[in-house]
Amino acid sequence: MKKNKTVRFKETVGIDVGTHSVKIVHLKKLHDGFKLLNYEVRPTVPQGVEYVLSDLRPERYAPVIVEMLKTLRIAPKRIKHLVSSIGGDNTSIKQIKTIFLPDDELESALFFEAKKHIPISGTDMVLDYQVLSVEEKTNNMNILLAATSKDVLNDHTNVLATAGLSPHIVDIDSLAVANSFALNAFVEEGVYVLLNLGAHRTNMVIWGPDSKFFARDIPYGGFHFTTDIMRKRQMEWGAAETHKFEFGLLDDPSHPVVQTISMLDISEKSTEDAIAEELRRSLRFYVKEAGNSDFRKIYLMGGTAKLKGLPEYLQDKVNVPTEVFMPFTNVEMPEKFQDKKDPQLGLAIGLAMRME
Repeated sequence: MKKNKTVRFKETVGIDVGTHSVKIVHLKKLHDGFKLLNYEVRPTVPQGVEYVLSDLRPERYAPVIVEMLKTLRIAPKRIKHLVSSIGGDNTSIKQIKTIFLPDDELESALFFEAKKHIPISGTDMVLDYQVLSVEEKTNNMNILLAATSKDVLNDHTNVLATAGLSPHIVDIDSLAVANSFALNAFVEEGVYVLLNLGAHRTNMVIWGPDSKFFARDIPYGGFHFTTDIMRKRQMEWGAAETHKFEFGLLDDPSHPVVQTISMLDISEKSTEDAIAEELRRSLRFYVKEAGNSDFRKIYLMGGTAKLKGLPEYLQDKVNVPTEVFMPFTNVEMPEKFQDKKDPQLGLAIGLAMRME
């Protein structure tokens, strides 16, 4: 969702304000691409301490962002192009088809059309759209609708303002994920599945150069993998987090699984199994709706994408080649960054590379 003001800029900043951490990417705009100037990742919750999501307050973000900008030596008032994003239950994005309308009629017509497709109250809705194509034979328009509530947008911009920032473009998480992939991957024909695995939810995007756009959130992430380990191995939160980062889905031979009564409950699925099931269900729905089953690859991004064994597990369950996404493929990188192609920066890089 973008402001109308057009600015000229030589540098761009993308800020991914996640539930668990904030990621900032600082790029220099080149004639034919971008150069990485710096980046920073910093948690907003206590390390090694179990927390309750509903107890976390939005006030925690601004001080973290201020300190990150100081570390990166970025003066907030000098940022000419700042792109951030929002996500969650009160955001939605959907591709629709409608009859051709001239520009002066399109926006008002889409507001009423959006209420049919997007589950947000019309009086509370903030809407943006992009015309993807106009079909020659039917003259129908394929349009991407993005919407959120006024409260969600205001809460987000208030966090940035408290940190001394002026938001220029506020995107939807799923759009930034697709943008990151489109600008940093060699894309052939076919359909690609993108999973941005965060702490508490996973943004799922199905996209292809000539394919229908589809996005949804899966309510599982790194937090749930940690709670699985706590339950299965009878560990405290801090130890479970350490185990997750070191072993992922793989077994630690020095620490056998402790059999518990809860493990005998077959109705209690593991997080990886729940994600795989949601993924399979979404792919079946996409094939039915879009009539396209040419799935070429699944790419994992986000902090949880680094979980050992997860790409192999999903590939086995879904039968689609799966790998971790490298977000800086088409970004010029100084030598000191060459070994730091972190998939958790996928969303932030997609934001930083977003043009007007």
